Amino acid sequence: MPLITDPVFYALAVPAVIFVGMSKGGFGGAMALLGVPMMALVVSPVAAAAIMLPILIVMDMVGLWTWRGHFDRQTLKIMLPAGVLGIGIGWLTAAWVTADHVRLLVGIVALAFVADYVRRRMKSSPTTASPHNPVKGGFWGTIAGFTSFVSHAGGPPYQFYTLPLGQDPKLFTGTSVVFFAVINAVKLIPYFALGQFDATNLGTSAVLMPIAPLATIAGAWLVKRMNSAIFYPFMYAMVMFVGIKLVYDGLAAIMP
Repeated sequence: MPLITDPVFYALAVPAVIFVGMSKGGFGGAMALLGVPMMALVVSPVAAAAIMLPILIVMDMVGLWTWRGHFDRQTLKIMLPAGVLGIGIGWLTAAWVTADHVRLLVGIVALAFVADYVRRRMKSSPTTASPHNPVKGGFWGTIAGFTSFVSHAGGPPYQFYTLPLGQDPKLFTGTSVVFFAVINAVKLIPYFALGQFDATNLGTSAVLMPIAPLATIAGAWLVKRMNSAIFYPFMYAMVMFVGIKLVYDGLAAIMP
C-alpha cells in the first residue's frame, strides 16, 4: 500500500489528527483548523485536505454516536440545504478560488464577530439568545459549506450563526456534529470527481485513522462536563484564535 513515509510528516500529522478529533468531540474552533495547516508544512495543502477528509468521516461517525439525540432540527433545517449549496459553489469555482483567499475572508469575519461579542460584554448588557433567522442561517450555512469544501474551514461561519442562539452546550455540539457529518459526506463526491483521492493519500489516511475515534471521544468527554458559563466564553476565545490564525495564514500566502 503506497503511503507517505516521511517521519517529519507523521510528527506533525499525529498531533494534527488529535487536535481535529478533539474539535469533532465538541471543542471546535482553532483545534479543527490546525489540522490541514500542520500537515501542509510537509505536503501540499491539496494533499493535506485529501488525507484529512476520510479521517474526518470516521470522526463524524464517532461523533454521531457520542452525541446521538442531541440536535436542533430547526438549525439543521435552515443550514443544511444552504451548506450543500455552498459545496456546489465551491466545486464549480474550484479552478479560480484559492484556499488562501477563503482563509483571509473567514478570518476577518471571525475577528469582527468576536469584537462585537466583546463590545456587548463591556457595555454590561445581558447577552440574550437570538431567535432563528432563516436568511442569516441560509447565508452562513452557504459560507460554511463553501469554506469547508475549499479548506475544511467551515467551523467559524457555522458558529457565526449558531453561537448567538445560546443553545445548551450539548445541543450546540450535537447539532454541529450532524451538520458537518452531512457536509463531509457530500464533499466526498466532488473530491473524487476532482481527483484528490489517490492511492498514496488514501493509504496515509488509513495509517492515521486509528487515532481519530480516541481523540473524538476525549473531546466529547470534556465538553459534556463543561457548563454554559465556561463553554461559551471558551468557544468565543477559540473563534478569536481561529480568526487571528486565518488572517495571518491568508496574508502570508497572498502578500509577496
